[in-house]
Amino acid sequence: MNNKYTVGSLYAGVGGICMGFEKSGFILKWANEFDKNACVTYRENFKHDLIEGDVMEINESKLPKVDILTAGFPCQPFSVAGYRKGFDDNRGNHFFKILDFVDEMRPKVLFLENVKNLVGHDKGKTFKIIEKEIRERGYTFDSKVLNTKDFGNIPHNRERIFIIAFDKEFVADENFKFNFPDKDKLTKKIKDILIKDEVDSKFYYGEDKYMYSMLKESMKRDDTVYQFRRQYVRENKSNVCPTLTANMGTGGHNVPLVKTDYGFRKLTPRECFRFQGFPDSFKLPKIANSHLYKQSGNSVSMPVIYRLANQIKVVIENIEQRVVKPTI
Repeated sequence: MNNKYTVGSLYAGVGGICMGFEKSGFILKWANEFDKNACVTYRENFKHDLIEGDVMEINESKLPKVDILTAGFPCQPFSVAGYRKGFDDNRGNHFFKILDFVDEMRPKVLFLENVKNLVGHDKGKTFKIIEKEIRERGYTFDSKVLNTKDFGNIPHNRERIFIIAFDKEFVADENFKFNFPDKDKLTKKIKDILIKDEVDSKFYYGEDKYMYSMLKESMKRDDTVYQFRRQYVRENKSNVCPTLTANMGTGGHNVPLVKTDYGFRKLTPRECFRFQGFPDSFKLPKIANSHLYKQSGNSVSMPVIYRLANQIKVVIENIEQRVVKPTI
């Protein structure tokens, strides 16, 4: 692929989608993120333009046009944990703001990510509206729910819906269909993700903690991740990490726990980023751990993005080979 294809990223978070596309050979042109702490982390790891602030206030005509527009748009209106208001929730209107960017920039590829419950929201009506709006703009529409443990070789149970849409004029193929990657064998284990040495004492639950006896009674294995569910501890019997959430750093029922040689403890922020497939070279700034937990829980699984970006690259390469005629 000619390394000229550019990417613009909306709702970029800390850059999971950006990193996947960059690793695949695309050029990151600009990104947008609202959360100020996520912006701190983003700037630690990327040098291109980051527009910090509300996407609703961005004038899309002022930004450089890009070939690939990506958006991991707000999932709360569509998630089980949210209120399921969909387009009646102001956050749901962000989809239509994305369409403003599409209308202005006419990207060759539109890449969207959301929670899997988007598919069934409002008995499927929401998803049909999304498909209809994209198709009416002259784009193809393919979607699939992918689980990190099946498509990223990371022991993390995280299902997300991915929508890939190509400009029909760009693909110039009446029968075009985007081929999602095949399942990958899960070879990594939880122990491969965990930090092997002793970590800071603040992550451990000592005998002075009120829940220590409960943890000691329930946490017998060191090859899985447990969750504290307010009144009891639940073992993940599939030997993968349960879906990391944005509120896991605030306590309550979503705290992931592990049994180690040094005691019972919660996952560290670095481990949470590892469970999202971020390399240790990804810099975590010196901000509150609660922000880092939120950022990893809100992020995407980078290896899954990388595989999808590679598939998109294959399509582009095939189009380039078809369009560029050999010289005689």
